[in-house]
Amino acid sequence: MRREILFSGFGGQGVILAGVILGRAAAVYEDLYAVQTQAYGPESRGGASMAGVVISDEPIDYPKVMAPDYAVLFSQEAYNKYIHSIREGGTVIVEKDLVPSRDAGTEKNLKVYALPLTELAEQTTGLSLTMNILTLGILVEATGIVGREAIEKAVLDAVPRGTEELNLKALHRGFELGARIKGNEP
Repeated sequence: MRREILFSGFGGQGVILAGVILGRAAAVYEDLYAVQTQAYGPESRGGASMAGVVISDEPIDYPKVMAPDYAVLFSQEAYNKYIHSIREGGTVIVEKDLVPSRDAGTEKNLKVYALPLTELAEQTTGLSLTMNILTLGILVEATGIVGREAIEKAVLDAVPRGTEELNLKALHRGFELGARIKGNEP
C-alpha cells in the first residue's frame, strides 16, 4: 500500500506543517513508513508552497509524490499546477473561496470537495490560521489514511505550546466535516 498525498497553496497557510504532521502521524503513531518532502518560494508569506507525503506499509523506494491519491489545494495557482497530476479517481479538497475556477481535471473522475476552509476555521476557532489543522481532520476522516488518535497526537507534537486545545478543536471540526464527505452528505 503506497499512498501519496499532496498539499499545496501559498506561504502562511500551513501547507508544510500539515505535511509534516501527517507524515509524523503515519511514521510515529501508526508504525508505517512515511516520507515528507517540501518546496516553497523565497517569500515567507504569499509565495507558492508544496508538501508531499508518501505513506506505505513497506519501505519507500522513491520519496517524491508522483501521482497523488489525495490532494489538498489551498490556492488557484496550486489547483492549476497540480490538478492534472492527481491519480484517476483521486480525492481533492480545495479551499472553495480561493479556488473559484475548478473546471480542470474533470476528465480524471476526481472526487473534488470544495469547502470554505478559511471561513470554517474562523467560525470554529476564531483564527484562519487553523485552516490547515481543520483540513487535516477532514482528510483523515474522509480517507482513513491514518487514524484519529495518530493525527491528534501528531498535532499535539507540532503546534505551539498554549494552542493545543484550539488546534484540537479545529481538528475535531474537521473530523465532523470529513464524516459528511465519507457519507457523501452535502
